[in-house]
Amino acid sequence: MPRMTFVEPNGTRHEVDAPIGLSVLEIAHRNDIDIEGACEGSLACSTCHVIISPGDYERLSEATEDEEDMLDLAFGLTPTSRLGCQIVMTEELDGLTVSLPSETRNMLSG
Repeated sequence: MPRMTFVEPNGTRHEVDAPIGLSVLEIAHRNDIDIEGACEGSLACSTCHVIISPGDYERLSEATEDEEDMLDLAFGLTPTSRLGCQIVMTEELDGLTVSLPSETRNMLSG
């Protein structure tokens, strides 16, 4: 089974099983990783914003225009930012490393 690593803002690393076909957001929730995902993966918020390690970023398919639009709302956007709900694990993504931003912005609450 593929594995992936989540890196918390404080540097703590969590290496977890990453079942093929699950999104990074779903894998995070299965492993009690603190990613909100307020819209539950429906591409209506940016609370599952993650930062992909530069070497891994090249292995991902390109973001859709809808994902890019939601990323524009994310706090602390970087050149390798993506939405965790839009990255689906494959065998080729084994070893993926994602960092959690220090803050998220939830436009759905208020």
